[in-house]
Amino acid sequence: MPKVVFRIPTPALLAAGSAAICATPVAWGVPGLQALYLLPAAFAWWVVRNRTTVDGDRIVARGTFGKREVPWSDVKAIKVVPKGWLSAVLTDDSVMRLPAVRAAHLPMLSQVSRGRVADPTAVAAADEPAEEPAEADGDATPPPVKSQE
Repeated sequence: MPKVVFRIPTPALLAAGSAAICATPVAWGVPGLQALYLLPAAFAWWVVRNRTTVDGDRIVARGTFGKREVPWSDVKAIKVVPKGWLSAVLTDDSVMRLPAVRAAHLPMLSQVSRGRVADPTAVAAADEPAEEPAEADGDATPPPVKSQE
């Protein structure tokens, strides 16, 4: 059974490391400011923890401090936000955010969910008129092939 894990890209951890390095002169300049290291550590924790795992049976959304598991039978729709994370609308009309899943991931989400989520690229392809095949000339010769010397 295929399973897909949507995560925040790990290069985001470079931002946490850079922030910790940049905070060092200030943090050690005054006693007690070492607490500044908590901010990059919290950001790194957020990057590592937030993810959504999807398979044919369920969706598992893991947030910073918790996890929620929902079977596909409880999902009524997927709410698409153009510049944000998607959300699953459940049968009781509650909304569950899907961390790290964006609108560009809909085709993959459709494939893993076995069609429970509509693939917008397939719908767009079905709406386009089919191109008429070019007329084939039985006497036509194929174009010459260029050789690389």
